[in-house]
Amino acid sequence: MVDYDGRMGRVYVAGRRMPAAEVQRWTAAFATYLPDRRPLDVLDLGCGTGRLTPGLADEFQGRVYGVEPSDRMREAAEQHPSVSYLKGSAEEIPLPEASVDAVLMFLTFHHWTDPLQGLREVHRVLRPGGVGLLRTQFADLMPELFWYEYFPSAREVDAGMYLTLAATKELAVEAGLVPDDDVVRISAEEPRTLQERYERLSHRALSTFEHLPADELDRGFARFAADAERDPDRAMPVYDATTLVLTRPS
Repeated sequence: MVDYDGRMGRVYVAGRRMPAAEVQRWTAAFATYLPDRRPLDVLDLGCGTGRLTPGLADEFQGRVYGVEPSDRMREAAEQHPSVSYLKGSAEEIPLPEASVDAVLMFLTFHHWTDPLQGLREVHRVLRPGGVGLLRTQFADLMPELFWYEYFPSAREVDAGMYLTLAATKELAVEAGLVPDDDVVRISAEEPRTLQERYERLSHRALSTFEHLPADELDRGFARFAADAERDPDRAMPVYDATTLVLTRPS
């Protein structure tokens, strides 16, 4: 487990902040998989510092609930008149049954202590016909991130955090949700240079870094810094985001 009330909570905003244009690209992409009607009420489950939460309110024009277990993260969250931040977890969502039209689970699934119970809770709070957007990685669909070259054990550590696509679907079905046959791939990430990538990653605000040896981190960031100094403006790849669409049957 990663302690988001400790060091990660202190560095998260600097290391994971999203520009407004990137937030708009994400929320517009999410809208593709949700009903056209407005307003829609949305749960941002594991909202962290609310980097997407206010954007969901702007896009879907309804009530948005940001549920987050970390007190530090909620205290740092961006405020919005249509957003309510609540202390809770995937396994115990502090909302009534059938209270939202959509649930966003953005890179939080691997932190859940009980994925099946969490998906049961998602089913409970969704209205019939509501949609869950599970933005996660899958152990059998891992991207080849450029920065793995600096940290030799990072890819294996990352893959070990995630379930396979098939295992994730099985849990969703057991929870009463209907998964789409295939994952969708969303391209919404902000293009960044090598220097910008280094500056963001140097905050070590990814949970991967919590599981790597200190000497591997030190060596990797030293090489990364040297490369960024030599070639700061090199355009870095933008990776598609794998997302599984889950529906509560009507």
